[in-house]
Formats: sequence, structure tokens, C-alpha cells
Amino acid sequence: MSIETDIKQNKFRNAYQRLALNILYTSNWLEYQQMETLKAYDITSQQYNVLRILRGQKQNPIKVSDITERMLDRNSNTSRLVDKLLAKNLAKRTSCPSDRRAVDVVITEEGLQLLSELDPFVDAWEERYSIITPEEADQFSAMLDKLRESGK
Repeated sequence: MSIETDIKQNKFRNAYQRLALNILYTSNWLEYQQMETLKAYDITSQQYNVLRILRGQKQNPIKVSDITERMLDRNSNTSRLVDKLLAKNLAKRTSCPSDRRAVDVVITEEGLQLLSELDPFVDAWEERYSIITPEEADQFSAMLDKLRESGK
């Protein structure tokens, strides 16, 4: 469906307004799709993002502040997200040998298992992008990068 059909708006001021609304609408749509999958596993998309960051560390501890820098949603309260993952035994805290004030976090076996269970769903979710070619995907990503760069 077109953005016009989805939001029931036939006319836009210009192509840039249509693009901006389409990006926002599509971003929310994608987030909702992901949220629906994750709901069955009792985690949020932000918690999932933290778990993916932790898994990427390959069992190397990471500071909460470093997790924050890597988050897709930088407005998230990373400390609170980590606390929720700790309560679910999906992550654990370790002492930082170089800075006693800092808290290091690593993913637990339970966290790795949860991500393994979610991987097929994520693969299927990402498969929907195969309607465009890899070259088109690269072009689209480059355009989005360019858009973000213009706002800095």
C-alpha cells in the first residue's frame, strides 16, 4: 500500500513532506512488527537491542555507558534496561578491574539462548526486505545516512 492509502491523505505539500511522513510511518510500522514478536518473549525492543550488543561482545564485559553509545534508541535509560535484564537473568554484572565505580555487563547463557530462539524470527522479519535488490538496499541505506548527516 502507498503512504497515501495508509494514512488516508491524498495530497502532500511536496515530495519531501511525503518522504518525511513515509519514513516516520514506516519506522513506526517496523517497530510495531518487532514489538509483536518480542512481546511473546517478555522483552522490549530496547532490551533486545541491549542483548544483541552484549552478544556481539563475545562474553567480553562492557560498561553501561558503552552500551548507551551503541543503542539504536539513544533516549533509552540503559541502566534501567540492564537492571530489567539482570532481573530476568539474561545478563549479569561484573566488577570492572580498572574502574571500581564502573559496572561491566555480560550476557548470560539464558540471554544467549533467548537470542538463539529469536534469530529465526528476526531472519524472517529481515527477509521482507528481499523485495528490493542488495544494490537497492545499499543505495537506500546510503540515502538515509546522507539524510542523517545533513542534520548534524
